[in-house]
Amino acid sequence: MQVLYARCAGLDVHRDTVVACRRLVLEDQIHSEVQSFATTTTGLVALLDWLTQGQCTHVAMEATGVYWKPVWHILESSFELVLANPQHIKNVPGRKSDVNDATWIADLLAHGLIRASFVPPVPIQELRDLTRTRKQLVREVGQHVQRIHKTLEDANLKLSGVLSNVVGVSGRAMLEAIIQGETDPQKLARLAHPQLKAAPEDLVEALRGRVTKHQRFLLKLHLGQVDATTQAIKQVEEQVGEALAPFRQRAQLLRTIPGVGERVAEVLVAEIGVDMSRFPTAGHLRSWAGLCPRMDESAGKRRSTRLRKGAPWLKTVLVQAAWAAVRTKGSYLRAQFLRLKARRGPKKAIVAVAASILTAAYYMIRDGVEYKDLGADYFERKDKNKAVLRLIKRIEDLGVKVRLDTKPGREGGTQEVVVAA
Repeated sequence: MQVLYARCAGLDVHRDTVVACRRLVLEDQIHSEVQSFATTTTGLVALLDWLTQGQCTHVAMEATGVYWKPVWHILESSFELVLANPQHIKNVPGRKSDVNDATWIADLLAHGLIRASFVPPVPIQELRDLTRTRKQLVREVGQHVQRIHKTLEDANLKLSGVLSNVVGVSGRAMLEAIIQGETDPQKLARLAHPQLKAAPEDLVEALRGRVTKHQRFLLKLHLGQVDATTQAIKQVEEQVGEALAPFRQRAQLLRTIPGVGERVAEVLVAEIGVDMSRFPTAGHLRSWAGLCPRMDESAGKRRSTRLRKGAPWLKTVLVQAAWAAVRTKGSYLRAQFLRLKARRGPKKAIVAVAASILTAAYYMIRDGVEYKDLGADYFERKDKNKAVLRLIKRIEDLGVKVRLDTKPGREGGTQEVVVAA
């Protein structure tokens, strides 16, 4: 097998140690040296010096949690680094050890058998950390709100049946009064906002319950957590705005896609970056995101068409954007959803729409152009033109020449056909 990199190294990264294998081809002979280093800054600098002494050009390592990141930051300015998916470079069973793993990674790298994972530049990594942290904090707010619902139900207060948002203006005023010890449902109902749609008698009945001291403590605790987490989200929002400044133009372009709002555009930029040269085609990006069927075929039979495992932070946001996009009337995405829903069901149809959004985002970021909708009648025009061309070919196969005064194109319309024997 052809050796692509004569001087390379493989790293088996752990929390406290890094086992490095330096693989050098000298005078048609392979020389492998293995050495362990600590993951402290001093140890990683020693690893850098050791690899530099061997004149290594390429270094590969596994993506092991967050432990690979400090190693990457130390080595990225000196070598061509390759981050490998552990599932793609498993060693032969029964030969598992740190030394064997490092040697195996070095051998695979030398022959070009490692598919590099996507590692965005530092500014994109920082933006990605912020958007993911924001999503986690939003989830925490939802969890605390659910615990407030649970405590209210335990006290037989049916606020969730008359208020759409228990921690909104009306709900918060009532919760704070309950925490302070107010038990009169009439007084609690008067704290509601004047525009509240619930009937006063229904509100009073929903507030008639039995609240204990323990339940007041829980309500106060969870409401305080909601406030603290909401404040943290605001701080993260400010940091996201600053980190997004260099890429704001691309984010504004993405917002022209139906269903893609400000938050979705920020996540798209954070997850896939703005350098599309890392993905040769839009299909490669869809595959990386896990929005295409897996390849699982044996004996000429397709065994599974389930989605591939991909970027979970990106996939979920795209599916949410797809559900919003299919509600936009007169759009290509809605027409695509309705067309596929009848044959494949709503779940497969919405994944296809999410893939279309990602495909559009790929070309928009790459070329710096706005979204251009193909129109709700795209499939009708496409099918009509195909039918015309198919019939013309069939007629010509019978030895009859066909001349079109207007060739069928994307615009569709009526074509005048002249047939000559």
